[in-house]
Amino acid sequence: MQVNSEGVSASRVYLPTDQYHPNLLQFFIAQFPHIEVKEWEDRFAQGLVLNDEGEALKATGAYLPNTHLIYFRRLAREPEIPFEEEILFQDEHILVADKPHFLPVTPSGLYLHQTLLNRLKKKTGIQSLSPIHRIDRDTAGLVVFSIQPEERASYQNLFRDRVVTKIYEAIAPYSEALITKLPLTYRSRIEESEHFLQMIEVEGEPNTDTLIEFIAENKPWAKYRLTPGSGKKHQLRCHLNALGVPIKDDQIYPILTPYQEYELDLSKPLQLLAKELSFRDPITHTQRVFVSKRILEL
Repeated sequence: MQVNSEGVSASRVYLPTDQYHPNLLQFFIAQFPHIEVKEWEDRFAQGLVLNDEGEALKATGAYLPNTHLIYFRRLAREPEIPFEEEILFQDEHILVADKPHFLPVTPSGLYLHQTLLNRLKKKTGIQSLSPIHRIDRDTAGLVVFSIQPEERASYQNLFRDRVVTKIYEAIAPYSEALITKLPLTYRSRIEESEHFLQMIEVEGEPNTDTLIEFIAENKPWAKYRLTPGSGKKHQLRCHLNALGVPIKDDQIYPILTPYQEYELDLSKPLQLLAKELSFRDPITHTQRVFVSKRILEL
């Protein structure tokens, strides 16, 4: 896999035999109509379109059917995330990182360089890194990466088969009515709402479950321990909101606030932390236990 000096992985595109284009620029314009013409012109000018030998190509270069080209993403502007990740563990099989709030795990949308994956590629020089699970950009804490491509599926299957114990911590409103019922395993059915950012609870057979425990209080707030048995999008945020204690500084539940693109309010991170992960390693057959060094202050 080719990468540029910033640790950004390349994409490959095939040039079909049943098409004709006067030059490479016209092919990319036709192939990716959602990307502006000037963007492709700039990528060619900056040497971000290459052949399989790694040679930079010109926009006026000939269209050669039945070949592959390599190209890199480029963002004119990207939100800066001024918080650092930390590598907690690394061997020849996996790397475990402690992610700060606001930092996406992988490139998408406005984020390319300012992602945990590309930061770690640049820091370690390991271009085969691949996350074997995800946590939200808003959530801080543990993320595990596989190092050897041939081992990746074995680690991903741990999460698919739900044999990884994941423990989160959250700060949410103190509720006497709720705390007297804890520990509690809360179950509900969660599906996507009309707005892609929000999940909602609906009637029907539960497809999510979360063990909720009380840790400490500093009224009007309390700290809760959350152990999800399932892994639905926004499950923990949705469950605490349904119980009347939405997570502190949640910008999606209960009210969806306007999406912040570049001017992020970094003073109010979502008070949700992926605190602990444990599993039996499918390659080394040892028991792995990892704990985040980050602390949510009550």
